[in-house]
Order: sequence, then structure tokens, then C-alpha cells
Amino acid sequence: MFNDKKFFKNFTIEYNNITTKKQLDNLRIKYLGKKGLIPCYIKQFQFLILIERKYFCKKLNDIKKKIQNLIKKKEIFFKDFDINQTCNIKKIDISLPGRKKYIGCMHPITSMIYYIESIFCKLGFQIIYNGLEIEDQYHNFDALNMPVTHPARNTQDTFWFNANSLLRTQTSNMQIHALEKKILPIKIIVPGKVYRKDYDQTHSPMFHQIEGLIIDKGINFSNLKWIISNFLRIFFGKDMNVRFRASYFPFTVLSAEVDIMNCCNTWLEVLGCGMVHPNILNRFNINPDIYSGLAFGMGIERLIMLYYGVNDLRLFLKNDLKFLQQFKIGRYY
Repeated sequence: MFNDKKFFKNFTIEYNNITTKKQLDNLRIKYLGKKGLIPCYIKQFQFLILIERKYFCKKLNDIKKKIQNLIKKKEIFFKDFDINQTCNIKKIDISLPGRKKYIGCMHPITSMIYYIESIFCKLGFQIIYNGLEIEDQYHNFDALNMPVTHPARNTQDTFWFNANSLLRTQTSNMQIHALEKKILPIKIIVPGKVYRKDYDQTHSPMFHQIEGLIIDKGINFSNLKWIISNFLRIFFGKDMNVRFRASYFPFTVLSAEVDIMNCCNTWLEVLGCGMVHPNILNRFNINPDIYSGLAFGMGIERLIMLYYGVNDLRLFLKNDLKFLQQFKIGRYY
């Protein structure tokens, strides 16, 4: 008949002689496996009367729990032993600090866009983010007074999908989308990507612009000069010299290009601007005798290059972390 003390004593003798994980696995299988000693005794007990079966099964379950606990304890011992042995062999100093995890930062172009947006938001502009990058020629050219013979329509300058669809060449297309809604007054800026077939130190096939537009009663060129001059002096410094040069854009009249003076006393162009052409207002049944507007557009990459004194635009697009990490400036975040 089953003797629980003798059974556990035999297990204890074998348990104390174990020196390897393999021996421990064999002992576990011998006592707890499907064909082990404990399952065999359980099968034998089913032929006993109920009182005896309860008595012996209880003793057997108690022994089974003790065996499981001892085997688990020995498994932990072997696991710790393996870890310590590995540390000694590989000479791992677990007291050393872990590898530092560096926190990422925004790309300088993104940071600059946010900074420029913050300036214009203080001037009361609304930001429009849903600019269409794939545009039709009506919104990109026709509605902006750009004739069929304009060189910008040439396939050497513009990325065309077909006879009507293209990648927008300017964020000025959003002027037309804003005017189509006919919700006046309008005071918006539109940041976004634009595309042109240029690639050199100061040009890229894909770059970023911010377009500004105001349509309201009583808007004149003095308002435009005040907005642009204040923006540039906030951006570059209050002592920055700014000048407006007469220029030509199909969608504005009067038109001007804006220059700043660098440290070498040289004038550098930074953006274009002007009063919204009356033809554009008439096209959307907006009376130019009542309403007038101003518009301006600037290239973000050009502003960054002037701000930091970088002479090659392509550096911002090469994903060189050593270069990009120089531009972590807290005020942009």
C-alpha cells in the first residue's frame, strides 16, 4: 500500500543529488509526468473504496504540491546560476548606467513654419492647413491671371500629370479656393509644400511656402507694408533694414519684392507681395470698389538659409543628424 513518508523520502534523496538542469527535468518527468509515479498512484486509487480513496488522494496531493514547490525552487536556482555565470564570462558590469535615450526634435523646416505661424497668428491671421497639393490648371494658373503663354506652364518648369492636373507650383492657388467660398472678410495664411523643376544650392523640386491673403474693406498698400515690415523685424530683429521694390506678378497690382540688408550691407530678396488684382475679385463677383485685398508669399527654406547663414538648401533634405541637431532652438517648440 502507498506509504507517503517513504515516497517523499525517496524523492528528497534524488532531489538533493541533482546538479544539472537536465537531471531536474528527468526528476520532474519521473514524478509529475503523464506516466510518472504520482499519476500512476492516482490510477491505482480509483479501485479503492471511497473513504480510502479520499484519504490516500489527499496525502498524494499534499506530496505533489511539495514536489512542485521544490522543483520550482531548484529551477530558479539554476536560472540565477546561469545568469551569474554569463555575467562572469562576458564580464558585464551590471552597475553601469544604461544607454541614454535621446529625445527627438522637430525638423528645422517644421520648427520654422510653426514659428512663422505664431507671428502671423498674433497679427490676427487664421491658418489654413488643408491645401491641395495636386491641383488643376484653373486654380493654379488661369484664375490667377497667368496667361497660357506664361513660362511657368512649361513642362520644363512644372510637374504635370496630364493636360489639366499638376503638382501646384505655389500656395497662391489657395487664394482662389478661399475666394470661391465668398465668406468675407478673409484673413488667412496657408503653409504648404509646392513643386517646381529646379535643383541646385538654392532650389529644390519640393519646398515649402507660406501664402498670406487679406480681403476686406479699406485694405491698401500701407497695410501690406506694415504687416510685412513688422513680420521681418520680428523674425530677423527690430533693427533689420527692409525695402520694397516695384515688381510684377500676374495676380497682384501694385506688386513688390521685399529685400533685407545682411551684415555685408547687401540687399537680399526674401518674399513677394502686392495688392490683389481687381480681375481676380471680379471673377468671383466681389466688387473691387468696395473690397480690396493684399497677398504675399515667402519660401520657408530661403528664410531659414538667411536666418542661419546656410548656403546650400540641400543640406536640410539629406537627413544628416549631425547637421540637423544644430537647429534645436527651444522657442520653436
